[in-house]
Amino acid sequence: MSRADQRAEPPEYPEARASGPSGLLDLLGVAAVLAEADGRIDMWSPQAEELFGYTREEAVGQYAAHLLLSPEHRETAVRLFAEVMVTGRGWAGSFPVRHKDGRSLLVEFRNMRLTDNLGDHYALGLATDRAVLQPLERKLALSSQLVAQAPIGLAVLDTELRYVAVNPALASMHGVSEAGHLGRSFREILPGEPFEAAENQLLEVLETGLPVVDRQVVGRTRADPDRDHAWAVSIYRLQDHGGNVLGIANVVVDVTDRYEAAREADRARRRLRLMADGSSRIGTTLEVERTAQELADVLVPDLADMVAVDVLDSVLRTGRPDIGEKPPLFRALAVKTAYPTDASDAIIAPGQLTTYHADHPAAHVLRTGQPLLIKHLDSGELGRVAADDAAAELLARAGVHTDMAVPLIARGQIIGVMGLARARNPEPFDENDLTLAWELASSAALSIDNAVLHQHIRSAAETLQRSLLPQPSPRRPGLEIAARYRPAQAFSEVGGDWYDVIPLSGDRTALAVGDVMGSGIPAATTMGRLRTATSTLAGLDLAPSRILSHLDRITQGLDPYIATCVYAVYDPHLRQLQVACAGHLPPVLVRADAPPELLELPTGTPLGVGGVPFETTTFDMVPGDQLVLYTDGLVETRDDPIDRRLGDLLRLLSPPHGSAEETCDWLLRRLRKPADHDDVALLIARAHPLGTPADGT
Repeated sequence: MSRADQRAEPPEYPEARASGPSGLLDLLGVAAVLAEADGRIDMWSPQAEELFGYTREEAVGQYAAHLLLSPEHRETAVRLFAEVMVTGRGWAGSFPVRHKDGRSLLVEFRNMRLTDNLGDHYALGLATDRAVLQPLERKLALSSQLVAQAPIGLAVLDTELRYVAVNPALASMHGVSEAGHLGRSFREILPGEPFEAAENQLLEVLETGLPVVDRQVVGRTRADPDRDHAWAVSIYRLQDHGGNVLGIANVVVDVTDRYEAAREADRARRRLRLMADGSSRIGTTLEVERTAQELADVLVPDLADMVAVDVLDSVLRTGRPDIGEKPPLFRALAVKTAYPTDASDAIIAPGQLTTYHADHPAAHVLRTGQPLLIKHLDSGELGRVAADDAAAELLARAGVHTDMAVPLIARGQIIGVMGLARARNPEPFDENDLTLAWELASSAALSIDNAVLHQHIRSAAETLQRSLLPQPSPRRPGLEIAARYRPAQAFSEVGGDWYDVIPLSGDRTALAVGDVMGSGIPAATTMGRLRTATSTLAGLDLAPSRILSHLDRITQGLDPYIATCVYAVYDPHLRQLQVACAGHLPPVLVRADAPPELLELPTGTPLGVGGVPFETTTFDMVPGDQLVLYTDGLVETRDDPIDRRLGDLLRLLSPPHGSAEETCDWLLRRLRKPADHDDVALLIARAHPLGTPADGT
């Protein structure tokens, strides 16, 4: 009969499953001897043959005391045998026995009286070699002590993953008594979601027999339901000596301290990385909105799920906070969320103005100058961090559970507030998070304040620049004129580019374009002085080269500034153009019957260098021709060679594009980029016959 047939379940008792032998008795080699009431051996097991050396034929019918005992031990043995047979009480102990080969064995006995159906008594003796039993007893005692006293959690589960045995350490980890484990399944004791994967691991080991060693599991048990613990889990399949699967051995070591230390080290590395990112990514420009957005981008998602940056509107308007404004008015500058969320609709959108109620974290921070940390937000407290009840509902729906408000402080004054929140990230903000956010906010606040200051200075410079530029009439005798000035973008300063259109005697017109090297209010002021000087000198009716010589001497007195300039005079009667250049890019002459060309002029040196004479060059300019004067901001870029850009300018002017006004807009639209770092002055004059309606004369 096969082993499978031997282990078949009785149909009437499906739960009483037969199984193979455990092997323990085989290891002990337990011998069985049955003796009659007078002490003669009646039955002799194979194990008895192996233990004592006598065959069944040699032993059966013999008196056990004479066969197995030395003369000095027989009296004691007969007395003990008689007590068992008379009283019916069993006897257990060790007794020296004589082996067939003559050597003495110390044998562990269990003797008991048996009674058959006729009332006759027999003695059953179970015996094993003490030398075999003692090591097993020591191992069992050691195992029992280790299981009971070790701080390591130990459990045995059967093939259905029901607990068969647990030690006190594991019971303490689970928060369930040892008795409370027995017969209950793994998931009944550990129902949390993190343990689903652990259950699958148990099943896999049960199926494959491949052990799992030091697999980390993080979760919460009944012993500490409010805090995550970490365990290093090892799993082994249990089998007997015959290969029968008995179940699972589970070894569990609490490594929460190591886990939390690793998490803290990871948080420290993250904080250092965020600080490094903040240093490199925040304040890359002098744009207020962009700097605020850079701050938000650094913090999301590594520190917060959502961030909003608000600045006092008075700071943006005047450059300083209005401490008397009640309630203070904020302008939202940046918002960032880690993922699409309903909470986005609860945050004031960038560009909008808002005020906050007195209990709002932003108001608290503005009053105290200190950051505010709210570790746990319940549904009743969400109204505190929300603008109104509708916003509080949106925050609740998004799962917001922790919040921080951090002041933006620059030069000792609060200029705004940054709000941070978590929803999907289950960890509440802590003091370390607050410290990190405050450090980044402090750095960003200075950059924001610098950007605000720069914008005010730039606005003043641009206002000055525009006020110093003329508003030329679109019509001069024999000319149609159009001019444009475009400042550099928000992150650059206003430069010293200028243009001028000056009426001269005899229907002539002076045309000038120049560029003061520098930026800001000083450059704009220098530009105004040069333009005034140019206008004054033009009235002396000098040649263009003489005008530039006088401007050169004037500019030398404006150290350290130098400037480039093109000065031209157009005579509609002679249909001639006289031009002189001081280190400036050459003008373009667009003829009605020929391709556009860069005028070949002696370049000259910039104004302010001194010591180099300038030359005047004369060109024909007939009705239909068009002169284009410009500063380098129109054609120079950081990425393209100047020759290529000048070629682009010529291609864009061929063929001419309508009026002078239309040509100005066309060139700026095609050559000017939003992020260009230089300002542009552009002056276009188109020749017309004298006396035509286009003259305006």
